[in-house]
Amino acid sequence: MDQPRSATGKDVGEGTPEQAGEARDKTPRTERGRRTLRKLLDAAAVEFGERGFHEASISAITRRAGTALGSFYTYFDSKEEIFQALVRYMSEQLRDYVTPIVQAAPDEISAERIGLESFLRFVREHKEIYRIIDEAEFVDYASYRRHYETTVARVRQRLEAGAARGEIRPDVGEIHAWAIGGMNVFLGMRYGLWDTDADIAEIARVANDLLANGLKKRD
Repeated sequence: MDQPRSATGKDVGEGTPEQAGEARDKTPRTERGRRTLRKLLDAAAVEFGERGFHEASISAITRRAGTALGSFYTYFDSKEEIFQALVRYMSEQLRDYVTPIVQAAPDEISAERIGLESFLRFVREHKEIYRIIDEAEFVDYASYRRHYETTVARVRQRLEAGAARGEIRPDVGEIHAWAIGGMNVFLGMRYGLWDTDADIAEIARVANDLLANGLKKRD
């Protein structure tokens, strides 16, 4: 099956500079530069989350960020480029939010429950993540796939570490990790986006019971 192709290009009429020669290094070298970059990415999250990729604009992102248009081109060459960076940024934010909480869990079964709880909280605080990741499938397929592959890789690492400690079955692997990742994505959609009044702890408890005990009828 062919991968979807990018449906984007540079913004029309926004003064995108011509690229010449080798790509320049746009990594911020100062704390001020890093703050500006974060402002642009946070503003892009709101802009893309509210308007979608095609309706969003570079000028609107800079207005939301409170930065000059020229500042945008210090770090990015196009709307597509900041979108790609935003997918990475949001994936890293999710990782940084969930990982320390999960690492403090007493065992692997508890880690999956706590991980789901923290994921649901993150989604409620960053609802735009679903729209942005979903659009990435069509805007930048590589970013879309990388987001899910790296997320599930962390689940697999947790499972295999738990198995090595003797806390869960020894044959866990990729399929188990993708199954858990898929469950979490849909629970996040249902109870992070659509029903924000539901009890996160109870949702995580029920899902965790399913992981620990399966669907087999109990005596």
